[in-house]
Amino acid sequence: MEVKVLDINGKETGRTVTLSDSVFAIEPNKHAVYLDVKQYLANQRQGTHKAKERAEVKGSTRKIKKQKGTGTARAGSIKNPLFKGGGTIFGPRPRSYSFKLNKNLKRLARKSAFALKAKESNLVVVENFEFDAPNTKNFINVLKALGLENKKSLFVLGDTNKNVYLSSRNLKASSVVTSSELSTYAILNANSLVLLEGSLAGIEENLSK
Repeated sequence: MEVKVLDINGKETGRTVTLSDSVFAIEPNKHAVYLDVKQYLANQRQGTHKAKERAEVKGSTRKIKKQKGTGTARAGSIKNPLFKGGGTIFGPRPRSYSFKLNKNLKRLARKSAFALKAKESNLVVVENFEFDAPNTKNFINVLKALGLENKKSLFVLGDTNKNVYLSSRNLKASSVVTSSELSTYAILNANSLVLLEGSLAGIEENLSK
């Protein structure tokens, strides 16, 4: 699969790169994608929710009325869940929402996400670039040149580039990651995927294991 390489001005450089068909041209496995995204979102949950149950509510433990002869239902405690201010029946308890997925499935999910972006023509390859210093305006100029100023975009770098990362940090619609930090959720959450040339080797190496 051949893709044209653009420069940061959005113009063709006259060069092309060959993307691995085993990564970018597979038949997407949507169930694998679903499971990986579900795991990612589950891991974001803190699980610190808690409601007080009958034994934890503050209140007297005396029997509030006699057992018989009142004409109403028997009641043994003011902390009864049926009374106002009583405990919660089957309330939420602190728990972890995380669950395990094997590495091969997660790898398949990322390949499927790349394949979906390639099939939708939402994948762009740009030559490597750097900034001399953090500058949000420079990064916005790159977005405008690529026609991405009004779209969610994900830039994938080969190695950590502090100036490029800091230049994008104030922009809600754009994010910058390295090839080793990629997740299925991040790929699918972006409208456009911008791969720097230096990231391709790392992506294909990580997903071909």
